[in-house]
Amino acid sequence: MAARQLGAMRLGRVGVLPRFREQGIASFLVGVVLEHLAASGEEHVHLLARKEFPQILAWWAKHGFAPDDEEGNCIVMARSLPVAVEVPDADAMRALGERLAGVLRAGDLIIASGDLGAGKTTLTQGIGAGLGVVGPVISPTFVLSRVHPAQGDGPALVHVDAYRLGSFAELEDIDLEESLDTAVTLVEWGAGVAEGLAPGRLEIDIRRGIDPEDETRWVFLTPIGPRWSRTALAEAAQAVPGVRAPASRAGRTPKTPEETP
Repeated sequence: MAARQLGAMRLGRVGVLPRFREQGIASFLVGVVLEHLAASGEEHVHLLARKEFPQILAWWAKHGFAPDDEEGNCIVMARSLPVAVEVPDADAMRALGERLAGVLRAGDLIIASGDLGAGKTTLTQGIGAGLGVVGPVISPTFVLSRVHPAQGDGPALVHVDAYRLGSFAELEDIDLEESLDTAVTLVEWGAGVAEGLAPGRLEIDIRRGIDPEDETRWVFLTPIGPRWSRTALAEAAQAVPGVRAPASRAGRTPKTPEETP
């Protein structure tokens, strides 16, 4: 499905039998491949999409790809891959959050995903410590959102738990818009619900292994929009003691959505 060309990985064709279409299977397959490539040290990926099928171009654009070049009757679509790091335990997860806080600023939206117990709140505690907000930072499961004021000149942290929310309309009822521009807003369980809060965001996906006794987690950091720098995120994450990143296999750097006007 993927092969190295022009210094970056190129995806081959993604096909789903007609009777299984419109069920999210293609999106799932692409997501798995992109995460595997990121965990293997790849930084960018591209593919060919034929010009005469605008609906296919739109589908890839919805998955973070942007036009980068042309080859014959095809558009070369490209995107950067998530920053992937392996985190050994809860202490390292908090330390990762503290480091990430160093690249955050007022107005930032973070959407954190992962299974129960994956470490979303632990990461948020580290972010709160790095921002220097009033604590303690605990999961706002029953109150839905909690505001942690800044103790200094930095932004406040608005911590949201969207586990019980089923739509963006329900999220809007919390009135997060009032603080979006002045605080860092982190939404746990926000995938599929919170994307409408801002055009740009940092998506954090935390994956655990099948052994419940193993604290090791894979963390995928996906920057969306021109506000974010993949390089800055990678440097912050890789500076945490004990956190391991796959060896980079970077080659040619194509134009990515965050660099596209």
